Amino acid sequence: MSTYTKRRKFLSLTAGAMGFQIVPRHVLGGSKHTAPSEKLNIAGIGIGGMGSHNLAQCAKSEQITALCDVDHKYAANVMKRYPNAKRFHDYRELLSSNVDFDAVIVATPDHTHAVISAAAMHAGKHVYCQKPLTHDAYESRALARIARQTGVSTQLGIQGHSGEGRMLISEWIWDGAIGEVKEVEAWCSLSYAPHGHASWSSPCSDRPSKIQPIPEGMDWENWIGPAPMRPYHSCYHPKVWRCFWDFGSGMMGDRGVHTIDAIVSSLKLGHPESIECHQVKGGTKDVHPESAIIEFRFPQREGFPPLKLTWREGSEPPRPKELEEGRNFPKEGGVIYKGSRGMLMNDVYGGSPRLIPETAMKAFKRPKKILPRVKDGHEQDWIRACKAGKYDGAGAHFGYGGHLTEITLLGNVAKKFPGKKLNWDGELMRVTNHDEANAWVRRPYRDGWSLDKLA
Repeated sequence: MSTYTKRRKFLSLTAGAMGFQIVPRHVLGGSKHTAPSEKLNIAGIGIGGMGSHNLAQCAKSEQITALCDVDHKYAANVMKRYPNAKRFHDYRELLSSNVDFDAVIVATPDHTHAVISAAAMHAGKHVYCQKPLTHDAYESRALARIARQTGVSTQLGIQGHSGEGRMLISEWIWDGAIGEVKEVEAWCSLSYAPHGHASWSSPCSDRPSKIQPIPEGMDWENWIGPAPMRPYHSCYHPKVWRCFWDFGSGMMGDRGVHTIDAIVSSLKLGHPESIECHQVKGGTKDVHPESAIIEFRFPQREGFPPLKLTWREGSEPPRPKELEEGRNFPKEGGVIYKGSRGMLMNDVYGGSPRLIPETAMKAFKRPKKILPRVKDGHEQDWIRACKAGKYDGAGAHFGYGGHLTEITLLGNVAKKFPGKKLNWDGELMRVTNHDEANAWVRRPYRDGWSLDKLA
């Protein structure tokens, strides 16, 4: 039973015992406001980056009671916004503390998403985790399992999933707007070359040769977490960690999860039957490549034909002849669905869907909206699920988000074996024709770290 549920039960029992002495809800919260007793208490873990935005969205209606970050100096400005929240360096100390909280937001680097989210769920806390859900495919499957077993409410931080565009894409495709879809192009034109986005400081192309002192107030041991230990350097923290294999999931996890989301939901994709990296440029054993082209093959599903999905990072797909002159691809990336009767294009987050050519869009009679809409944001979708006590109440709960992340991170496995078609058994979760690849499906943890409560 969550802290929120216990609090509601206590108030209900107390009300029965005290009768008319209980202050009415409308006095506590006002007719348009949530009474304090009905608010979730939320803790943030990893708050210096995207976590600060997630907290701000939740703080509009809920209470922030705890903040945890390995680097309090980096997170100082965020901590000032919530002066009454208890502060921690170690998420394990937070989870074992007596601070009252019902739910956590996890926005640490990719390589610690799984261990923190799993520990929080085992502790009975609802979890909102930033994308990608995990660092490898095995972890994605495991978090989906743990969420189902614990029954907590979860949400993967892919805000486009709650957007109008993603809903429209599904409704249009299901209504037959472009006919049968047998091929999809998805891409992100950005690159990690030089490694670390150009706007970030201290970009590093490989392991640094010099050791830097650990910043005052930082818990480097906890930042490393389950990854192989290496000395602190500013090319890892803050921000530039994403291009390193040990810490980040590369562009596949950075933008791929966002971009492929609408494809998975609209075309009802299950497990791929094969993954193949056709082209890879740059990269080393330590850093992700500068660009890559990966082909996923999906079998026939009920109501849908077999699908070829091509993912490109660091480049754009060939321009369709049907795309009018002067009409640009979406900024930074997007998707083109190639149907038997036309094409559909949207941006990286599933937004701004339009038929190609524009004349087809103008002639298109939009079908009735059949999917429930989220009108107040991705975080609020999760908060409602937490309060309702529904395991799968949020749109991108870990059952869905885990499957989506698992698919995308198989693309990273393929990058390690360019030119090799990897046959995938989704039920057994194994590459069946190249055993060496399975070492990248599940990466080893450093001693002392585990996903499972009893492991």
